[in-house]
Amino acid sequence: MVKSAPAVVVAAPSSGSGKTTVATGLMGALRAAGDRVAPFKVGPDYIDPGYHALAAGRPGRNLDTVLVGADRIGPLFRHGSDGSDIAVVEGVMGLFDGKIDPGSAEPSAEGSTAQIAAALGAPVVLVVDARGHSQSLAAVLHGFSTYDPTVRIGGVILNRVGSARHEAVLRQACERVGLPVLGSVPRLAELEVPSRHLGLVPAIEHGPAALEAVAVMTELAAAHLDLAAIRALARSSVADAGWDPAAEVGSVPDGPRPVIALAGGVAFTFGYAEHRELLEAAGADVVTFDPLTDELPTGTAGLVLPGGFPEEHTVALSANTALLQQVRQLAVDGAPIHAECAGLLYLIRSLDGHAMAGVIDVDAHFGERLTLGYREAVAVTDSVLFDAGARVTGHEFHRTSVEVDTADGYASAWGWRAWDAGATREGFVGGPEGSMAGVHASYLHTHPAGNPRAVRRFVEAARG
Repeated sequence: MVKSAPAVVVAAPSSGSGKTTVATGLMGALRAAGDRVAPFKVGPDYIDPGYHALAAGRPGRNLDTVLVGADRIGPLFRHGSDGSDIAVVEGVMGLFDGKIDPGSAEPSAEGSTAQIAAALGAPVVLVVDARGHSQSLAAVLHGFSTYDPTVRIGGVILNRVGSARHEAVLRQACERVGLPVLGSVPRLAELEVPSRHLGLVPAIEHGPAALEAVAVMTELAAAHLDLAAIRALARSSVADAGWDPAAEVGSVPDGPRPVIALAGGVAFTFGYAEHRELLEAAGADVVTFDPLTDELPTGTAGLVLPGGFPEEHTVALSANTALLQQVRQLAVDGAPIHAECAGLLYLIRSLDGHAMAGVIDVDAHFGERLTLGYREAVAVTDSVLFDAGARVTGHEFHRTSVEVDTADGYASAWGWRAWDAGATREGFVGGPEGSMAGVHASYLHTHPAGNPRAVRRFVEAARG
């Protein structure tokens, strides 16, 4: 079997250390130097992969053991890195931060950057925010190097270094624990990437400024990172065959391919590359459209409304009344509609007072409270995606809330028990009193690669 692409995992002791700047710049610098770079992100992140795609020139993909299972990490890595010379994997939070389970006596490594690095057999490049560090950095690095013997720290990138003298002291600290310095990046305020309430602004929304930011990151990495040393460090021991969407969904019937409309544009940016691949493997023709300006594609038989930031674009979404009417009619006609988070908000009656599609007769408002975390969910109702009783793992990530007390007559999509919220019923299957039976709308984000049968079931419903 052909060896998997060599990889490095860009991690940090904690969030805010500069992983995204370094990882994105490294991807761009390697590509500019002639390497074919495969970009990855650990965890359920939709925003960083957009910047990775700009830097690497190929889709950014996620590696998340919680959402897809540990057994799919190797195959998904092989699939996403096919044809590349090197893979760069950006970590999530701190290196050893995993899924939080307050009911457990032991900390969990599930979903952590360390778990992904160990699964790939790839070395970790630790990005350290140098502000406030001096000789004691040696103790920090010693701890990270010895904490988990399955994880190899291959080198350090010093970020936000204040001066030449500061750099010299930090290099001595690294040398003391036997870790090579793979780069030293000075403090540069102009590299601050615009932020929003859930993290970075999606690259597609930032337009030319995102391209400029990626270009600056690329130049920074090329000037301050040791690309040759990073290439020489890269390794991977993945022996799995590549993930195959056709094998995941199984054989499909011959005949016409239903058109699945996939919402995109600046308001619906939260999606996984594998979703389209599974839809197409299940026999669908996928057509992307922008709900801010477009109408439904001709012949639409099913609709996917992914997550995003609709609250930033309510006026434009509400103004496209032709599409809102088409979507409502599609639901009335019983077509399958899969809506997650932003998609749910698009289907309701109003968002912050702006009219939406009115498929689900409830309202929602943007607030200050962030709802965030993995959820072990059970399907409450049969739907176009799941049988009642099916178990999935998903992720919530939003600041809006739906007025659920007005949702009489609707069947719930999910039930779960969250440590921070107790027992919960969430989402909508169908319309009031069983109408619009093809609708499945929820705040819960799921990874299609973790639930391929649901994608096949959705396409079969569109096929009719």
